[in-house]
This record gives sequence, C-alpha cells and structure tokens, in this order.
Amino acid sequence: MKTSIFTAAAVATTAAFGTMAHAEAHAMVNPTVGGAEMSADMNIVENAVNSPINTTLVAAVQAAGLVETLAGEGPFTVFAPTDDAFAALDQDQLASLLEPENQAALQQILTCHVVAADAMSDDILTMIEDDGGARMIETVGGCMLTASLDGSNITITDERGQVAQIEVADVDQSNGVIHVIDTVLLPAEM
Repeated sequence: MKTSIFTAAAVATTAAFGTMAHAEAHAMVNPTVGGAEMSADMNIVENAVNSPINTTLVAAVQAAGLVETLAGEGPFTVFAPTDDAFAALDQDQLASLLEPENQAALQQILTCHVVAADAMSDDILTMIEDDGGARMIETVGGCMLTASLDGSNITITDERGQVAQIEVADVDQSNGVIHVIDTVLLPAEM
C-alpha cells in the first residue's frame, strides 16, 4: 500500500515538477549534513541514518514503516526536518505520533515532506521563476506545498502557513535529493 501511494503521486508530481537533471548532480560535491559526509551513491535512508541532525526524522520514518519505500528506486525529493524542527513541536503530541496506533497519522505527516521527483535547488528556483514567484508542489501524501523565495533563499510553506527555510540544499542521493529544512511541514487537517 505504501508503494502505491508513492507510485500514484509520482505520475502526477513528475508532470507538475517537470523532468529534473539528476546526472549533473552526481558530478557535484555533496554537502555535509550536521558535519557528516553524505554519499550520492547511497539512498535517502542510508544517508539520513548517518546524519546527526536528523535522528528524530529517522526514528519517525522507522515508526511509520516508510524505510523500505524511501530506500526504494524513487526518484524522491525529501524536505528533511532537523531534530531542532521536531523539538519545536509539542513533545507529547510527537511521542503520541510515534506510537504504533498512530502510524497512519505519522505516515501522512512524513509523506507531506516527500515529492515524487528529483528536484535540485536550481530546478526549484527555475520553477518558482517560471510560475511568477511561487510554485505549488503536490507531495506523495497529497499535501500542497508552496515553494517561493525570501530574498535569494528558497522557502517551503505548508498548508497551515508555516514557512520552512532550507538549511542544507542539494544533498544528492542515489534515489533523489534531500533538502534539510528547519520546520516540520504539516497537512491542513489530520
């Protein structure tokens, strides 16, 4: 079932996001995340596990049962909240979301951070400019995010109006790209 969510969204999102140039990204040097080296030859899950600032995200992906999906073929663009972003949430609610009986709600939140395309920051910037300053992006979880600019920085706004800044962009993966963000993106309703 998880794979079918991603597969259905991939068709719609790839058309909306356009074709991305992933091969060029492999020629670039990958940024570090929290001081940890990221390998373009490893998948999203393998690299996230190595990141010292994404431990809560990794625990949430495991609790949601999304490890196999995010380690899959992709391509995926993941807006990956830092541990500090998760710390800004109500900690009782976060603990509750990590309980097995709340797996569906956790999956909904996490899949609102995933787009079924490979979009480096230059690609996102081009889409924002082509759309007159803001680009609507549908996630595999069915959330609508808005990519726009704050000065020269790309921001991602969720359905609740929360604005995430990209802290580390263009972390190339074998199955997509990670952009590390400073806010947990939430669906309008849960």
